[in-house]
Amino acid sequence: MKFKILITGLLFTFFNVKAQNTSLYVGTYTNGDSEGIYRLQFNTETGELSQKELAITTENPSFITFSKNKKLIYGVSEGTTSAVTAFKIKANGKLEVLNTKSSNGKGPCHVSLNKNSTKAVVSNYGAGTFSIYNLNKDGSLNKASQVFDHNSETKKSHAHSAQFYKNDLFVSDLGRNRLYQYKLETDSYKLKSPTIVEMKDNPGPRHFSISKNGKFIYIINEYGSSITSVKKTKKGFKQIDYDSTLDENYDGENSCADIHLSQDERFLYGSNRGENSIAVFKRNKKKGTLDKIQNISVHGDWPRNFTLDPSGKFILVANKKSNNISVFKINLDNGKLTFLNDSPVPAPVCLLF
Repeated sequence: MKFKILITGLLFTFFNVKAQNTSLYVGTYTNGDSEGIYRLQFNTETGELSQKELAITTENPSFITFSKNKKLIYGVSEGTTSAVTAFKIKANGKLEVLNTKSSNGKGPCHVSLNKNSTKAVVSNYGAGTFSIYNLNKDGSLNKASQVFDHNSETKKSHAHSAQFYKNDLFVSDLGRNRLYQYKLETDSYKLKSPTIVEMKDNPGPRHFSISKNGKFIYIINEYGSSITSVKKTKKGFKQIDYDSTLDENYDGENSCADIHLSQDERFLYGSNRGENSIAVFKRNKKKGTLDKIQNISVHGDWPRNFTLDPSGKFILVANKKSNNISVFKINLDNGKLTFLNDSPVPAPVCLLF
C-alpha cells in the first residue's frame, strides 16, 4: 500500500511540473551559430528553461510576435531580404511559413499587431519607414496597404517600434527623436501629431510601453539612458517625469533597449546595454510617475530584449553578445528582481511567450 501511494505521489508531481511548462519562442541573429527561431520550455513554477529546439530555419528573425489566438507568429527578417513573414505553429510546436511580404525598407526591426489581429505594422530602422498590412482571415499577410517615410532632406529617420492602441498608432522614431501619433480614419491611418511631446537633447526614443487604460506612455531612450513618462490630457499629451536608467555610480557607455510594465502596472522595467542591467522602477498608478528602486546585473552581455512570463512571476532577459537567456524571480510585493539561472541560446534578441 505504501509503495502504491509513493508511486502515485511521484506521478502527480511529474504531471504537475509538466503541466506548468509553457513554450518560449526566441528570435535571434543568424550571422553566427544561430539558425533561426528557437523554442524552449519554461516552467512557471520553478523558473527553469529546458528542451531547446530549432523551430524553423530563417534569416535574422530579430523581432517576433503572436497573433491573438497564438496560432501564428509574425517575424521580421533583418537581413538581405528585408521582409516580414507569417509563420504557422504546427501541432509539435515547430513553425512553417504561411507567407512572406516585403517590409518596404531596409533593416526591419519590429513588428506588432492590433488587438484583433487584423492589421500588422513593421518598423524599418535602416530605411526610416514603417509599413501597415491588412491580414487575411487565415492570418496571411497582404501587400502593405500604407508605407510611411519619416525622412527629411536634413534629418535621417530610424523607425524603431510601433504599437496600436484602439484607433491610434504610435511610432517611435529614434532618428527624428519623436513619438508620432497616427489616427485610423475609415481604413487608413492619418498623421495626428508629429510628436506627442518634445524630446530634448537627442535622447533617442526606442521602445515604449502603454498602460492598459491608455493614459500613460513610458518611452525608453537609447542614447539618453532614460525613460520619458507621458500622460494623456484633454488637449493631447504632456511629459510628467524623466528618469535615468543607470546606477548613480556607473559612468561607462550605455544604450537602452527594451521596456515593460509589470502585470499589475505597479512596476516598470527597462534594459541597459553597457551597464548590462535591468533597471526597476516603482510606479505611482494614479500620477504615473516613477521612482527607481533597483539596478540588477543581467548575468550576461547586451540585453537587447526581455519579457515577463505568463504568470507574471518571472522576467527573462535575452543577452545577445553572451549568448544566454537569464531568468529572474519577481518579488510581487516590491517589484525587485532576484537572479535564478541562465541557459545558453545563440544570439538571442527577442523572447515571446
